Amino acid sequence: MKPALQLKLSQHLALTPQLQQSIKLLQLSTIEMQQEIERYLLENPMLEREDEGPESFANAQQFDSPRNNEESRNESSEEREPREERESEAPSAPSEVDDDRWTSDAGTFTGAGRDEDDDSDSQDIHAANVSLREHLGWQLGMTQLTERDRSLVRFLIEALDDDGYLSAPLQELWETLPPEYEIELEELEIALRHIQNFDPTGIGARNLQECLSLQLKAMPDEHDRNVALLIVDKHLELLAARDFAKLRRVTGYDDEDLKAAQSLITSLNPRPAAGYAQIEARYITPDVIVKKLKGKWTAYINPDAYPRLRINRLYAEILAKQRRGNGNLSTQLQEARWLIKNVQQRFDTIHRVTQAIVDRQRQFFEHGEVAMRPLVLREIADILGLHESTVSRVTSQKYMATPRGIFELKYFFGSHVATDTGGACSATAIRALIKQLIGAEDGKKPLSDSQLSEILGQQGIVVARRTVAKYRESLNIPPVNLRKTL
Repeated sequence: MKPALQLKLSQHLALTPQLQQSIKLLQLSTIEMQQEIERYLLENPMLEREDEGPESFANAQQFDSPRNNEESRNESSEEREPREERESEAPSAPSEVDDDRWTSDAGTFTGAGRDEDDDSDSQDIHAANVSLREHLGWQLGMTQLTERDRSLVRFLIEALDDDGYLSAPLQELWETLPPEYEIELEELEIALRHIQNFDPTGIGARNLQECLSLQLKAMPDEHDRNVALLIVDKHLELLAARDFAKLRRVTGYDDEDLKAAQSLITSLNPRPAAGYAQIEARYITPDVIVKKLKGKWTAYINPDAYPRLRINRLYAEILAKQRRGNGNLSTQLQEARWLIKNVQQRFDTIHRVTQAIVDRQRQFFEHGEVAMRPLVLREIADILGLHESTVSRVTSQKYMATPRGIFELKYFFGSHVATDTGGACSATAIRALIKQLIGAEDGKKPLSDSQLSEILGQQGIVVARRTVAKYRESLNIPPVNLRKTL
């Protein structure tokens, strides 16, 4: 064959650097985006943060409120309100009750070792500065033990887990010690008893039963703890299973004595070292603030989350005066303009998606979770003319501050359950109803999953028992037998 030239037409999709940057910024969280912008500021001299001063150069645009969509480009009186009004105190995050769950071989039961509403108590403040091992080491230094005994105590302190338990068997720990030290197993047992006399009470226990027993024995004599000790030492599984009828038979005590013992046991701390655990702070900067203005729920971009950028005037003027353009500076100028435009486009898209969510879920803002509507990504995508993947990127790791708390945008999306009227009910609303029903139930006769399903059916919501059980478990609510009280 003879070589020949041919013209061939074809189509292919290419992502320009500007489009790649736009997609990347859109999927980043606010904190990640701030870090990315800091990197650009260090690498590109044409880019700088906008301070109180001259207007931005070239294509740098200011952004005071979300008015980039077609409906809000004409500045309204609400958007011209003073900045102080728009930047008023944002609502705090909703409190999340994380009940302590005590686990035994027979089941679980709820403990009340500390005040759940007090998330920053003295133990947490102490834990921020002193670890559990440091705290125990300080107490060890106050003892009159010999250096050999101190070494054994330090060895066991290092073997404690994050909850303060000695989870490894003492025999196995003893076998790991060098034979030349000629340490007897009894010496390790004595060292463990020294640890169990340290603060916090219950430290060094080998199981839950021993942990609770140590705390009960350390109580002042005025506490009537005999019944509680009997239950912890011999019948903890029955208490965990809420089998009060069998507890009455095997202990011989009446309901009043058992109720007092149960109250005393549930006041103990099943995780004595929890106050010394390292707490990792997770900071959230809301991207959007939602307020009700003139009877309408409206979303505004959080000014603290929006980075104000502009072109560096000095470098731009130097580049403009040069007869022959500097290739490197020209490239950096173009990249800076892209970044400013993409940042503004990112927040414009976030605002549009958030406002669409607020419009669809306005009943939630009025009445709470029970009024949540079913919503899927495609529904918002169709309303705004966006691709479903774009909506997914926008709603991931982006947060809105509302009078009801701070929520991730994905929180407002969920599956639906059919109703008798042919409509649909959000899974979030059903979970809220289940939580309300269980919260109002009689502790002596708690509602089973089947009963909850029947009650929801009477309200027109068709939910199977298995579905109720799934929603109840997602709320960390124990089954009916573990919710029963005396």
